[in-house]
Amino acid sequence: MLNSRRLLPALAALALLAGCEQGDFGELNRVLVRDDIHDWVGRDNKAGTPISPSNFQLTDDERQLRDLAFPLIEPPFKRQKFGQAAREYGLIRTSASDRTAYATRLMNTPVRSPSALYATLSDDVSNDRTRLPQFFETAGRVIDMDQKRRKSLAYVTQIGELERQDTINRIAENARVIGEVRASLTYRAASYRFALERLVIAAPSPQAVDTERALNQLQADIARYRNHPAPSWSQEPSLAFQR
Repeated sequence: MLNSRRLLPALAALALLAGCEQGDFGELNRVLVRDDIHDWVGRDNKAGTPISPSNFQLTDDERQLRDLAFPLIEPPFKRQKFGQAAREYGLIRTSASDRTAYATRLMNTPVRSPSALYATLSDDVSNDRTRLPQFFETAGRVIDMDQKRRKSLAYVTQIGELERQDTINRIAENARVIGEVRASLTYRAASYRFALERLVIAAPSPQAVDTERALNQLQADIARYRNHPAPSWSQEPSLAFQR
């Protein structure tokens, strides 16, 4: 959740530049982007209640973890739409727990041919598959360093209570980011399956076979990363001061 110092500049920027959110290739206009734009990811508990954040600055991997998490948490049909800047900053939150919402949006999209709907669904599934390796590789590094960070608390001299609490809070925040993505992926796969079933009965097409194959691959990827979070990365040595 944004604190007041960050909320006011964000709101001002959105008000002034609401008409030029999209930059090249449908991405958010760089004028509206600041460092740590996604630092709110992982700041709420499971009930959606804001928690006291760590005061530590995000590491490069922690920042990347949040940047990679956002498009996997944000419902795919919301991407590149009006108001995207507000969603990027966490000012608008959209629940991904309704597995029928994606199908409803997809089926109500005006198109000349149902083949376009199959193509949209396939693209969304493919985009998720493309994002998974980099996210979980980053998650693996963050988890590894957090394990070392927690163990190192016992060996840091003259550590204050605030430093200790900031350390614990940051570890919890990182874990929540990864947990949010895992939960979101489960809902997304179910949403895609529900949408495909609706398409099959509304507009049967040979495209359904390829789309189902891609969806099965996505679900297999999700299952694999559930047990093996890091596809390929080298474990760093222990921190220098850790015994």
